[in-house]
Amino acid sequence: MDNLGYLCVPIILVMVHVIGRFLVERLRNLPPTPFPALPLPVVGHLYLLLRKQQPFHKSLYDVGKKYGRVLFLRFGSRPVLLVSSPSAAEECFTKNDVVFANRPRLLVGKYLGYNYTSLPNSSYGERWRNLRRISTLELLSSHRIYQLAEIRGEEVKALICSIFRHDHKQQEVELKPLLHDFTFNVMSRMIFGRKYYGENVENSEAAKLFQEISKDQIRVIPKANVLDFLPFMRWFGFGHIEEALMRIFEKRDKFMQNVIDEQREMTNACSGGAPPKLTATKTVLDVLLELQAEEPQFYTDQTIRDLLLVLLQAGSDTSAVTLEWAFSYMLDNPHVWKKAQADIDKHVGHNRLVDESDLPGLPYIRCIVNETLRMHPAAPLLVPHFSSQDCTVAGFRIPRGTILVVNAWGIHHDPTVWEDPEVFNPERFQGFDGGKKMNGCRFMPFGSGRRKCPGENLAIRVLELAVASLLQCFDWERPGGDKTTTAESEGTGGFTISAMTHPLRVKCCPRPITHHLLS
Repeated sequence: MDNLGYLCVPIILVMVHVIGRFLVERLRNLPPTPFPALPLPVVGHLYLLLRKQQPFHKSLYDVGKKYGRVLFLRFGSRPVLLVSSPSAAEECFTKNDVVFANRPRLLVGKYLGYNYTSLPNSSYGERWRNLRRISTLELLSSHRIYQLAEIRGEEVKALICSIFRHDHKQQEVELKPLLHDFTFNVMSRMIFGRKYYGENVENSEAAKLFQEISKDQIRVIPKANVLDFLPFMRWFGFGHIEEALMRIFEKRDKFMQNVIDEQREMTNACSGGAPPKLTATKTVLDVLLELQAEEPQFYTDQTIRDLLLVLLQAGSDTSAVTLEWAFSYMLDNPHVWKKAQADIDKHVGHNRLVDESDLPGLPYIRCIVNETLRMHPAAPLLVPHFSSQDCTVAGFRIPRGTILVVNAWGIHHDPTVWEDPEVFNPERFQGFDGGKKMNGCRFMPFGSGRRKCPGENLAIRVLELAVASLLQCFDWERPGGDKTTTAESEGTGGFTISAMTHPLRVKCCPRPITHHLLS
């Protein structure tokens, strides 16, 4: 009996701890908290997310449906506010926008380009506002994007040629590698003035090195996310992750510095040593080097490296996966792509390729892109925010130091917010004016508030141009008449868009116009 009593003591202590914390949180007017939260800082509420093998954002959506649209959770040792309500999300990004303007300190941000002292993804303050202003007005302004339209046109034509060649070699085409090469080359040419994928790349060795770095990041980052919330996992085989991140960072930093040095030497050689002048057709790197010449203490090489890497990472993979999902849904709904194709033929004709200037006259293409972003937002949980002080959300007190996670995917798929949310229906966006009709935060694939993605305009242009061009040049179907949309990979998603379980394979038949347009 004595031994049994000794065994019961730890169990009783754990129960007292859990129940006591539950009661304290109620008295502090915190949002609802699922009961129980396992002993901290070991697990917290993470056990709720391990019951199903599915993407992280879907697990959080299930938790929100069961316990509430505004929840206070513990992810290991970290307090988390989970928001799955449009009204609560709007409150976070309007009334409390400044409070939640910071980012939590995560390993990926520390080692892979989100430097907390130099980046727009760092702590909110004067430096962040200056860098945000530069990103918005100089690097990603509508005028700058327009001036670089020729690059996007050339790369979309290269994409069409690649698919055309593949179609002549085999009956099926795996779409994602071609889409990835397209989106990455668009971004790299706009940023650096060079491409890294496809035929006749300017520097094949540099391209291979960058591809190797990208693969290392994909392999290591998910494990780093585990350490962010469960630091004790260092004792169970995850201790090497920080070292791996550091090695990747150093390799990538060296690569990017070489690019900057080469461009600086080329610019100096062309200008004869005179200070460069801003011109509209320069790449993003050219603009930053010109600004560095004017304010070298502010635009350090480290700041430039980090800014360029954020732009490159944010604008390439997400766009490629979004395009893959768009064509997967259109293949399941042939009437969608046929309707879009008819609009293109009517508006553009059969004598030239579609151009970015044609896109305003093709509103149904924008509907297809928006509906794809609703079904699969580029960041299903947006990018996490961090409260700098106590605030109130939905009538609840939110303590300082809380990580804010807004489940955009969950809001986009909520049947109380959207009619038939699991149905791919581009018509629901007809007449969409960019925000007002959506009543606040019902639709926010690029986030909201002052931390909203500054590259939204560029991303929409790339997606629309690719969809319109590929529909203009090819007819589409699934091999073997398969009608099932590919599912999301289990255990993926979260803060980045989920890939498909199996890469999308298609049969694309060149239309008569294609031979004429490519000749």
